[in-house]
Amino acid sequence: MTTGWTETDIPRLNPERIARMRAMLSDALAPTRLEIRDDSHKHAGHAGSRLGQGHFSVAIESTAFAGKLPLARHRLVYAALGAMMQTDIHALSITATTPNAADEVG
Repeated sequence: MTTGWTETDIPRLNPERIARMRAMLSDALAPTRLEIRDDSHKHAGHAGSRLGQGHFSVAIESTAFAGKLPLARHRLVYAALGAMMQTDIHALSITATTPNAADEVG
């Protein structure tokens, strides 16, 4: 499968991807804090990089995570990102918390 992307295109593509990720996560989860970091440079040469996909870290705080175990929180993030998980994101590291420490589970 060819996408027309090369690894040299990834730094150029990722600011747009981060903006899309931010919008999708904000719309779906109304975070009180959201940080997205591009880690693609650490993974040059990996399969996802060769396909033009990026590696990202997300730190997100939302009341939507209250009462949910970490796996359920991650599933909410994956669902919010939808098709980007298949087309633009090769790897995603997630830290999902609530604004209130008393809401933390697991």
